[in-house]
Amino acid sequence: MKPGKKLYFASDFHLGAPDRESSALRERKLVQWLDSIKADAEGIYLVGDVFDFWFEYKTVIPRGHVRLLGKLAELSDAGIDIHWFTGNHDMWIFDYIPNELGIQLHRQPIRRNFEGKEFLIGHGDGLGPGDHGYKVIKRVFANPVCQFLFRWIHPDLGIRLARFWSGTSRTATTEERFLGADKEFLMVFANDYLKKEQVDYFIFGHRHLPLDLPLEPASRYINLGEWFNAPHYAVFDGNELLFLKHA
Repeated sequence: MKPGKKLYFASDFHLGAPDRESSALRERKLVQWLDSIKADAEGIYLVGDVFDFWFEYKTVIPRGHVRLLGKLAELSDAGIDIHWFTGNHDMWIFDYIPNELGIQLHRQPIRRNFEGKEFLIGHGDGLGPGDHGYKVIKRVFANPVCQFLFRWIHPDLGIRLARFWSGTSRTATTEERFLGADKEFLMVFANDYLKKEQVDYFIFGHRHLPLDLPLEPASRYINLGEWFNAPHYAVFDGNELLFLKHA
């Protein structure tokens, strides 16, 4: 990392939900945050579910979100390294966003070493025990044949159907209370991972619950939460990782 530069992590903005007005306010808050960090950001990691739904047809993309996309293009053009992780709500991002914005797209968790610290970064959906129904659905949605067939549905109908499913999924899977270390599936995943390899920081989204918890022997599990009610983000300055609430 360059002297004076930092890495930023945030997740689960769900732009487009639950309605246009509240989504627009959330998008403006996100763009303001990106503006506030551009001077010292070396890298920005958007850790999944940036959109509540996204599907790219060959020549059509969902309308809206132009303020965010324009800001990310500006930051990317300025040389900031931007990473976008697909989540369970925006897994149908293909080549438009990485090519248009000049950012890196990740469909799986990644390992990175920053200044001697090991990071494991990912959205978190499908990791850990349980949730077998979703894991089956994820394989179906990731299947190229299913994506090809969905593309033949007219965008007006296809996007409307997908947004209905997306809202149902978000309501059904969000339980905003800590369940205990033995029931938090991403904590279970992290603890199992530590039995094989050392990681200093596990950074996930998906859970919609801001968490910063110690793991044995000397690791931390950070869940970035969501931006509906209590926006949080993490920042690493090359020495220390802070988990902060956005005003």
